[in-house]
Amino acid sequence: MTDEELSQQAQAGQESAVNQLLTKYKPLVNQIARSYFLTGGEMEDIVQEGMIGLFKAIMHYNGKSASFKTFASTCIKHQIQSAVRVASSEKNKILSSALPIIDLVNTEEEEDKSEIVFPSDLPSPDERLLEKERIMEIVENIRKTLSKLELKVLSLYLKGFSYNEISKQSGLSKKSVDNALTRIKNKLAFLKCC
Repeated sequence: MTDEELSQQAQAGQESAVNQLLTKYKPLVNQIARSYFLTGGEMEDIVQEGMIGLFKAIMHYNGKSASFKTFASTCIKHQIQSAVRVASSEKNKILSSALPIIDLVNTEEEEDKSEIVFPSDLPSPDERLLEKERIMEIVENIRKTLSKLELKVLSLYLKGFSYNEISKQSGLSKKSVDNALTRIKNKLAFLKCC
């Protein structure tokens, strides 16, 4: 039987025809799915979306415009692209950045699990650790790059002291403070690329 005939049988309600086409075209779904990335999802999610597209192709193929394979390929791509678009949209941000809070309530008969989800824009523990390591690396590079005097001037400047106050605390003239800050900015230009 051709794919077109199997599609007609599937539309008539024959489950075996549906299963035959799903099995036959699963490698095509896998091949197409490898070309896409789903935010917050895994490859299996993309394949599942492709299988939904394949099922829609089986159920809606009319044989007029193209071969079944071409029609199925188009339906699979559209379904995956639609899923990728939805996953990337802002309206799902609250779901993909939510933190679950599990509240376990014991009842007499069985343990009842209810889940409450609060949205969170907070970085994950992994992201916080990586950021902390990155900051420590930057601080170490600054310490290696600047002289002791430049480190002192930078420290006072970052604390919000004016040129006059830095001058008094460091024993330098205002012009020397200005020159030191210029040298610091030039030496630390590498931070802009990081």
